[in-house]
Amino acid sequence: MCALSPYRENVVKLIFVNRYFFPDHSATSQLLSDLAFALAAAGQTVTVITSRQSYDDAKASLAPLEIVKGVRIVRIWTTRFGRSNLVGRAIDYLTFYLSAAWTMYRLARSGDVIVAKTDPPMLSVIAAPIARMRGAKLINWLQDLFPEVAQAIGVGTPSVTAPVFRLMKSMRDGSLKAASANVVLGDLMAKRVEALGVAPEHIRIISNWADGRLVSPLEPSHNPLRRDWELTDKFVVGYSGNLGRAHEYTTLLEAIEELEKGPVAKPSNIERPCNNEAHSSAITSIPATPSIVWLFIGGGALYDAFQREAKARGLTSVVFKPYQPRDRLSQSLSAADVHLVSLRPDLEGLIVPSKFHGITAVGRPTLFIGDPDGEIAQLVKRYDCGLTVPQGDGSALAAAIRDLARDPERRARLGANARRAFEAAFDKPIAVTSWQRLLADVTR
Repeated sequence: MCALSPYRENVVKLIFVNRYFFPDHSATSQLLSDLAFALAAAGQTVTVITSRQSYDDAKASLAPLEIVKGVRIVRIWTTRFGRSNLVGRAIDYLTFYLSAAWTMYRLARSGDVIVAKTDPPMLSVIAAPIARMRGAKLINWLQDLFPEVAQAIGVGTPSVTAPVFRLMKSMRDGSLKAASANVVLGDLMAKRVEALGVAPEHIRIISNWADGRLVSPLEPSHNPLRRDWELTDKFVVGYSGNLGRAHEYTTLLEAIEELEKGPVAKPSNIERPCNNEAHSSAITSIPATPSIVWLFIGGGALYDAFQREAKARGLTSVVFKPYQPRDRLSQSLSAADVHLVSLRPDLEGLIVPSKFHGITAVGRPTLFIGDPDGEIAQLVKRYDCGLTVPQGDGSALAAAIRDLARDPERRARLGANARRAFEAAFDKPIAVTSWQRLLADVTR
């Protein structure tokens, strides 16, 4: 193991802890990488404690110690069973906890700030006592609330896991209360954390973000991916990112099936009676629905099952593509005319889908599938940048897509609203400024 002697002893260090970091492409890694590099560029002394693996490759062996863009990256030893096996994943978690705890203890000094993310879950539980012992401040950066998420998605047998989860909640709640601050992603998550007994002044809402310098709107006619993927002259419904246990795909399948089985769209004229004394008739033109393609880019726990089910149902309008490099996000996200975001209603306040921010960055409307009163639904309504349909209502989703496909002016208006929302609330510099203010408050 590399020597970990601290550097710049008399300077307050920020020590981030998360299982994945640059050059990994996973969502938590990209967010942490954005923030760590931005803070280092602004003059902060930043260390990241992370693993030597990548999200999609447990066998990857990244350098144990390096400095990238002013950030000191300490990659610790862990087992490498990967994400496919629950027992192996648990062992990977355990070895990360042990290595991270020892590394935090060695690196942290009085006055430093430890920022614990939530991959693996419950990092706050090991970070809190180490911060206390070393005289450091603790900030918990909550991307989700565990073990509530595990309970909601049905991990384990309830009779076995219930007492374990109660113990985990008790330990987790204590670590949240002990922190100088807990960063949450939205209003509903803030309410959840406050309900756990955390003082409101120790809760800070800082939304996730996209980087407006890397991700920006691209017109279909100027997008080489639409040509390469043979999407020219199609109406493209996109889903980009993780399709995991926090989502469901039955609503999607029902909507795809309904749209594929519908009548072939042709321009039609319908006579509608005018509301006047002569009872004359007027001819109203109803625009045709363009050919609809569903574009799924990414992966996740349910991705393969969804792909198999789509094939089993004989659905022909669905296209699957792998995760795209970050430098092609403008092209891949702009390849869609509208984007889907979903979240199971029972997970509201526990998770906030981060794909929403990239969608707003490329100026596309969002079709949210889930709780009409949920976090994303509220944002969609507040900024008038899309539509919400209930989970389980495939016909409503099909109707919404059909309507948007026929109405380019409405799509353009919703997309422009989305980009304005991004520039006002979800661009990276806004989040970095919020983090800088929080760090100033914590170290004051």
